[in-house]
Amino acid sequence: MDMNAAVVHRYGPPEVVRIERRPRPRPTGADVVVEVAATSVTSGDARIRAARFPAGFAVPGRIALGLRGPRRAVLGIALSGRVVETGPKATGLRPGDRVCGMTDMRMGAHAQYAAVPRDRLVGIPDEVDDDRAAAVLFGGTAALWFLRDRARVRPGESVLVVGGSGAVGSHAVQIARALGAEVTATARAENTDLLTRLGAHHAIDRSATPLTDLGERYDVVFDTAGVLHSADASALLSPSGRLLLAAATLGETVTARGRVIAGTAGAGRDLVSDLVDRVAEGTLTPVIDATLPLDRIAEAHARVDSGHKVGTVLVHP
Repeated sequence: MDMNAAVVHRYGPPEVVRIERRPRPRPTGADVVVEVAATSVTSGDARIRAARFPAGFAVPGRIALGLRGPRRAVLGIALSGRVVETGPKATGLRPGDRVCGMTDMRMGAHAQYAAVPRDRLVGIPDEVDDDRAAAVLFGGTAALWFLRDRARVRPGESVLVVGGSGAVGSHAVQIARALGAEVTATARAENTDLLTRLGAHHAIDRSATPLTDLGERYDVVFDTAGVLHSADASALLSPSGRLLLAAATLGETVTARGRVIAGTAGAGRDLVSDLVDRVAEGTLTPVIDATLPLDRIAEAHARVDSGHKVGTVLVHP
């Protein structure tokens, strides 16, 4: 049985993403085949599609992913949907169960069906629809991992979120507020009202007020957009402040230590389960920029490339 999938055979602009018929995956081992209801097109997907890696990662990125195009032609790491088949070692799920999760470097979510390791999937609570379950994954896991697990934000601390309206930033504002922090966030002028609605105590128009002019020091500075270098952050940090780099260069990643924190959150079930529970409780609201059908996925990539999206762009296969 075949399915529709968005494929990238060579690196390039959004137009290189094409819809093709491909064999539907079959479950082996502990894999689960999910009929995809919603999947996100993230900044990570766009970087891979364009071979636009953070500084220093160009060569290792191509070695890891493919020299002229991705070896795994179907991109996408975050999805929600329903189980259709389970492998012989996949326990605890059965056809019809609503699930969400992240495929990580296996990718493959930009298709009608995807094979996902059982240990990457969690059930979706009845209170959460497929779109919100998919939208919370990429940005939510990064925000929760950096703020709670790495920086260990405590009540009463001050947190600056640089890029508060993106997929990571919009979750970070809400999670930092839920952790008891006083939250300042930056965004374009038209998105400062959104920052306030998400829970920011102080919303800053990034074009009117450069980071160097804020005149404050923060216990945590979370750069979600890759615009702040560690050498420039010292003026923003309190004596015990921590700098979180969600889009670090290779050099920053290798040298990160002490109060500079870089890396990736991964796709563990504990993080995902925590996030969907927060959505079900109403304490975390994924921001959805647009929802497009699979055959318009090139538009989704273009929207991500524009730098103007707010929250997460979703695709319905």
